[in-house]
Amino acid sequence: MLSLLAFLAVESEKVDVKRKWYAEKLEAAKLTQKAERYLKGKRLQKGIFIDPVNDPNETALIGQDITPITTDQGYIESKLTATNPNFSAVIVDMLKEAGGSDKDVVAISFTGSLPGLNLAVLAAVQTLKLKPIIITSVGASNWGANDPYFTWLDMEKALFDAGIIKFRSVAASIGGSQDYGRGLSPDGRKLIKEAIERNDVEFISEEFLENSIERRWKIFNRYRKNNPIKIFINVGGGIASLGSTENDKFIPSGLSLTLPMRNYPAKGILIKMIENHVPVIHLLNITKLAAKYGLPVSPVPLPEPGQGEIFVQRQYNTVLTISVTAFLALIIISVFILEKKRHRLGTEEVDKLNQDKLNNEPGL
Repeated sequence: MLSLLAFLAVESEKVDVKRKWYAEKLEAAKLTQKAERYLKGKRLQKGIFIDPVNDPNETALIGQDITPITTDQGYIESKLTATNPNFSAVIVDMLKEAGGSDKDVVAISFTGSLPGLNLAVLAAVQTLKLKPIIITSVGASNWGANDPYFTWLDMEKALFDAGIIKFRSVAASIGGSQDYGRGLSPDGRKLIKEAIERNDVEFISEEFLENSIERRWKIFNRYRKNNPIKIFINVGGGIASLGSTENDKFIPSGLSLTLPMRNYPAKGILIKMIENHVPVIHLLNITKLAAKYGLPVSPVPLPEPGQGEIFVQRQYNTVLTISVTAFLALIIISVFILEKKRHRLGTEEVDKLNQDKLNNEPGL
């Protein structure tokens, strides 16, 4: 009964404990929310219709099913989950675990498929005062940034011009199969080229995927100058990052310091970074990542910054737990000593009775 009461006391007195890097995580989440709200305002100014069924939180970050620049199949649950501003806290956590610190150079590969997660990465990187080099594949999967007239590059530039985010992509490709738009219509490729031109970034247009990967590698090295790349972040399933769609089966989502030894069909930027001992943050399979870090899947309404296990964790009250444990240990020791003493006294009484019996027997 005492143990049961002690257990109930400890369970009822759990306390909320702020997790590591709480302040940075909260700052990044607030910045993500600010960026999301600004982009929504920009889209509404243009008279963009928001579908409350597919975008129940009316973020304006959920695109359409099919447009001329839609490259691959996407899952709306992942897109909705990625609009949670608290995902930036997950990125902060990974960056700090990877050893990221002030002014470190971070290479980043974006696609247009997960604009909410792209925003979370930008906010986390800016909060930690890192120096990013960003290359984007403009094409997007279903429900991503697949509006030809408001691509991810347009979103970046809008935030940059407003002073909310301090950096944007230095180069971009069409994306999709082979990284130059295979599978898109000529009109779709033309619209993406126009988006790259109007945002004035370097155009990566290589006939072969291997050349596109090498071009990206050279751009990262050109912009890093004499500083080493400390971390590589990949958002989405861009073929230039993965090297092959088959490689996604072997590359875990989240932070990786090494990868299993395999005969990869082709080595994209992500694998090349790992081979050069650069920690990699691979952001794909978003619903699994959300579950791992205690974030909701497709949340309605959107959580406010600071909500979730990534910020605060329920833990046992240490003082109470130690006190109760010590009390129970003391009780157990006391019972043991008393029982041992009672047993000894009982044994002595039995011995005395036996001795008396022997003394009273005839002939003894």
